[in-house]
Parts: sequence; structure tokens; C-alpha cells
Amino acid sequence: MKYIEDIDLRRFMIREEVDIVFPMIDVAEKGKIDRKTLTDWVVKVYNGRKALAYALDDTKTAVDELNKLITAILIVVTIIVWLLLTEIASTKVLVFLSSQLVVAAFIFGNTCKTVFEAIVFVFMMHPFDVGDRCVVDGVQMVVEEMNILNTVFLRYDNEKIYYPNSVLATKPISNFYRSPDMGDKVEFSIDFATPFEKIGILKDMIKIYLEKNSQLWHPNHIFIVNEIQNVNMIKVALSINHTMNFQDYGEKSKRRSELVLELKKMFEELKIKCHLLPQEVHLRNLEAPTY
Repeated sequence: MKYIEDIDLRRFMIREEVDIVFPMIDVAEKGKIDRKTLTDWVVKVYNGRKALAYALDDTKTAVDELNKLITAILIVVTIIVWLLLTEIASTKVLVFLSSQLVVAAFIFGNTCKTVFEAIVFVFMMHPFDVGDRCVVDGVQMVVEEMNILNTVFLRYDNEKIYYPNSVLATKPISNFYRSPDMGDKVEFSIDFATPFEKIGILKDMIKIYLEKNSQLWHPNHIFIVNEIQNVNMIKVALSINHTMNFQDYGEKSKRRSELVLELKKMFEELKIKCHLLPQEVHLRNLEAPTY
């Protein structure tokens, strides 16, 4: 058996469960699941579960750190209240503790402010989880570790970058993992003399390719003519939509590469080219110097 159909899944699940699970695997809506589609779905689920496990582990670590901090504060407050209730602390002792508290506030005031901002960022704003691919300051990075005071990112070259959470709270952050299916654009130029018929055939071939590979691309796309340059070439932009976000950047790059190669085949088949304008060249005969 080369394909799995919904009737095969009903041997192991009830109809309601099949109606939920089958579309999740059959993203191309072909009505059947081949080996490659099933493999891709299993790998996707595995990566998702692994990312979730890392996120839960890091969240537990952050919660434990916060719990220790709050416990220390409560112990100090409890001791002070106990001294007051038992009347062990005299007025002089209270004055002394108050003065020490003022000194501590002066020394650690900025640190307390930083810790508070970091707690708000991690537990309330929470713009990412461990494993998310984000863009910070124009650089793509994957979240490696989250702590109360800082977050560790892994850059594309595996360099670890530490950001204080109080600093991250002031920066715009793009999160690929939490984004819906994302769009892409391929730009190219064709000769001004290209007939309209060939351009129409090219648009039809692109449409057929996208519909044929519906597990990779959404069928809706835009073929845009940006401009005519020097009455010599037509600049075109093809806007397409992936069936995924860019969390898996390697898969995104692979899909785009295959699309560009397919466009190259279309250009060769339709003999669509782009010629530069003739360039004027001046030749000079320089006589050899005589001594």
C-alpha cells in the first residue's frame, strides 16, 4: 500500500478523531497520505514536542528562581513582623533597621528596578519561548535559554549572545515561530521585447507549479511588473506564500531555491532572456615610449 486514506485510520480511531487528525497530516488536501507526507508530519511533531519540552524546562527554571527570590523577601518581612509583634524590637532597633533599609534602597534600588522589569518581561510580556527563531536588532537568532535576568540566543554561526531582559523589553522583537504562514518574493528581469503571449504562458506555468505543489505553496500569488528600465528590460516580482512560517529557515531556503530553479526551467523552455543595452567601447592605440 503506497497511500494512507481516512478509511485506514478509522481502524484505529473513531470518525470524529479522524476528521481532526487527517487534515493535519494531509496539508495538501489530496485525500491520501504518502510516505513523504507522513514522514514530514512525524518530524514536525517531534520537533514541536522537543521545543515544548525545552520551553517547559526553562520556564520551570525561571519559576524556581522567582520562587527563591520571593521566599527570601518573605523571610525578611516575617522576621521584622515577628520582632514587632513580640515587642523584642525597640524604637532604636526600628530606627536602625529603617536607616539600613534606606541605605539598601540607595545601593540596590537600580538592581531591584532591573529585576522587576525582567520579571514583567519574562512572565507577562513573554514574547518568545525556548527554541523560537527571533529577530533582534536585525539579526536572526534562536532562543537557547531563558532566565530571570537574561536570555541566551544562538546566532546562525552558533555564537551565543546574552541579552539582559530589561534591555530586550525596550526592543522590537520578531518571532517566526508564532507567525502564521509567511510570504516570500522572487525578483527577476526579462527582455523588453518578450511577447505578451510568452508572459501569459509564464504566468500560467507558475500557477500550475504552485497548485501542483500545494503542500509547499498556497495557490494565491501575485505576478507584479514593477517597472520598465531604459526601455530595455522589464523588472518583475513574484510574491508567493509558503505553507509554513520561517521557524525552519533551512526548509524555507530549500523551497525557495527549488522555486527559483523551476523558474529557470520555465525561462529556458519559453526562451525568455534579458539582454543588456549595447555598450560603447573606445579603443586607443598607445604607442610604446621611445628612449
